[in-house]
Amino acid sequence: MKIKIKINKILLLLAGITAMISCRKDATFLPVNIIPEPVSVEEQGGYFEISPSTKILVPGDNDDIQDIAGMFAQRMATVSGFTLPTEKIKDKRNDHGIIFKLLPGADTLGDEGYLLKVKRKNVELSAYRPAGLFRGLQTIYQLLPPEVYGDKPVKNIKWRMPRVNIYDKPEYSWRGMHLDVSRHFFPKEFIKRYIDLIAMHKMNVFHWHLTDDNGWRIEIDKYPKLTEIAAWHVDRSDEPWREVTPPKPGEKATYGGFYTKDDIREIVQYAADRYITILPEIEMPGHTSEVLAAYPELSCTGGPFYVQPGSYWPNVAIFCAGNDETFEFLENVLDEIIELFPGEYIHIGGDEATKTNWKHCKKCQKRIKDEGLKDENELQSWFVKKIEKYLISKGKRLIGWDEILEGGLAPEATVMSWRGFEGGIESARQGHDVVMSPTSHCYFDYYQANPDFEPEAIGGFTTLKKVYSFEPTPPVLNADEAKHILGGQGNVWTEFIATPEHAEYMSVPRMTALAEVLWTPKEKRNWPDFRKRLEEQFKRFDAMGVNYSKGSFAVEFITEYDKANNRFIVKMETEQLNPVIHYTLDGTVPDTTSPVYDQPLEIDTTSTIRAAIFVDGKMKETFSERTIVFHKALGAAVKYKNKPDFRYPGQGEITLIDGLKGSKNHRDGYWQGFEGDDLDVVVDLGKVEEIHRVSATFYQRQKSWIFLPVRFMVSYSEDGKNFSRIKSTANDVSPKKDGNFIKEFAVDFVNAKARYLKIKATNLGVCPEWHRGAGGKAWLFVDEIVVE
Repeated sequence: MKIKIKINKILLLLAGITAMISCRKDATFLPVNIIPEPVSVEEQGGYFEISPSTKILVPGDNDDIQDIAGMFAQRMATVSGFTLPTEKIKDKRNDHGIIFKLLPGADTLGDEGYLLKVKRKNVELSAYRPAGLFRGLQTIYQLLPPEVYGDKPVKNIKWRMPRVNIYDKPEYSWRGMHLDVSRHFFPKEFIKRYIDLIAMHKMNVFHWHLTDDNGWRIEIDKYPKLTEIAAWHVDRSDEPWREVTPPKPGEKATYGGFYTKDDIREIVQYAADRYITILPEIEMPGHTSEVLAAYPELSCTGGPFYVQPGSYWPNVAIFCAGNDETFEFLENVLDEIIELFPGEYIHIGGDEATKTNWKHCKKCQKRIKDEGLKDENELQSWFVKKIEKYLISKGKRLIGWDEILEGGLAPEATVMSWRGFEGGIESARQGHDVVMSPTSHCYFDYYQANPDFEPEAIGGFTTLKKVYSFEPTPPVLNADEAKHILGGQGNVWTEFIATPEHAEYMSVPRMTALAEVLWTPKEKRNWPDFRKRLEEQFKRFDAMGVNYSKGSFAVEFITEYDKANNRFIVKMETEQLNPVIHYTLDGTVPDTTSPVYDQPLEIDTTSTIRAAIFVDGKMKETFSERTIVFHKALGAAVKYKNKPDFRYPGQGEITLIDGLKGSKNHRDGYWQGFEGDDLDVVVDLGKVEEIHRVSATFYQRQKSWIFLPVRFMVSYSEDGKNFSRIKSTANDVSPKKDGNFIKEFAVDFVNAKARYLKIKATNLGVCPEWHRGAGGKAWLFVDEIVVE
């Protein structure tokens, strides 16, 4: 009897387990592809479906929540064809409803964090502040089919969301996108669309670059000439930007435009409704040709000036810092700017101000003397501090590009670091807040794929993957200093971007990658996973009609040296998802008859790999090429006296002995960069070897402050203590040589046996006096040490 009972219990238990497995198997798991990746996502299985009977439930006493819920109702009405009724929350059941509510005690979520629970019968979105509800609403959209982003009703769509529990909040408080409307004027409708893209990505700052040498874009009542004259230049759209011809006598200025105050108010409110702050930028003291064309009396020379129709360098047009009328003008302008923009900050530019005219201006020199200043750099600092004092008196804070550091930083100023990380590091160490926006990762006017196959850009090369690798907080900062890093920002300068469609193409999806960097905790960021989720984002862009880039089609080679078997394991990666890659190992051009890459390759001899992506049997862009060089130092241990700069670490310590040589792009990941320091390493070959030749390749691009070494030196030892006499070779190439080029330095040995090699390459130290970066630290870039 007991046996039968036990058997029955076992059978019932098995039946229950089987039922649970069956239920789990039958449960619908809809894909979850959220960008930026939330802090925590728990998938429950099953879904919630929006139908005409679904209610939107809100508290009855909060206009902000009702507005956010109203946005959702309007979006669903647009794409579904039915209107969801909005009702006041009455009880805890709320069957088949979407609930929007605030949690007064949930301050740990911060202003923008949220909790989202999608159940079978209802959806509950809660936050500490309304901004958090709006960010959570963007996640709700991404849980729905991509068609939710369309502009007309879609048939045969089930508006289902996967059952999930999400906890989410941003990593950084400043998550911005910039747009330059001075070089080319963009209509009000596109500005709103750009704000929509910012909001979609849970970003919260729109940096609006409203004034520059090519046009003044905002109505100022007190100074009507700013829109009558400064907003327009002669049309040179048929000429190359860098080769434009100046205006002809009597030629009418017809190219440009401006936003009225009503336009500005409308756009500011549009952004505010999406919990985005607009940061207006009014350039000073340089980048002011357009102002001086209208009001030449504010200059040092009196003119004549004209609004620049294209490239203009050096930027010698500058406000006269010795003229009191300059500050009367700027304060009056700022008064009207402050009235229009309610945000905390006003951006005053401060970049690329050539001070030649200040040096020859009697008023400016008198100002330097009267104020006890050292030079023109301190005059700029005095200028910035004077403007900052005025802004503070009006309840605003000043932010500017990192040049405002020159001559001493204003007391409460915030720095936007664009010329690299240095300005941001220096500012944070001084206790100033910083927004990181370095050219290396955040300039979206740079090429994002092979320039031969892309629309013309200003230069540079910043791929989607490069943007995703951005780390806003430099590792050299300690914990207290790191607190001053507010976040980051992507910049879209428009010298070569004349249309809204082109601006979208350059911004998206690099904006997407940056958004995840700034929102998602570092430990949660994962490039392969992001790239998969991006495919769903592309569908959303398609629904919106966004003109986005598909990214780079270049093939990247990742190598691992198998020292035991003296071979390389070579992996191929691309920005594309699941591409078809054909490759060759003999230096020939791959085609569809070449082997298909489907697993890592094993290579045990010097080889030149060429590989390309093929779509429908045709090569995309061109092939990538990398030569793997076999030599005696492969996989050796390398001990550094000076570590490479954190911005250019290459592939880590294996970079110098990985068999891979860098290209003519110093940002390709195969170079190590040393700022102001020498290359000084000891290579341990692991055993005593006969040595005939030691070489290393270096890079020069003096426009980027990168120079060849002054001297290359090598000595060797069998025991690591007693080294031979140093053999060396000097650099015979002028540091003035233009272009970007690679040079090998080598020394030869006769009958030398060594296990240890001490290798040093002497950095130029600082940029020479003739260089535009005179006195600044010079860079030394090295890729591979070859031992034969």
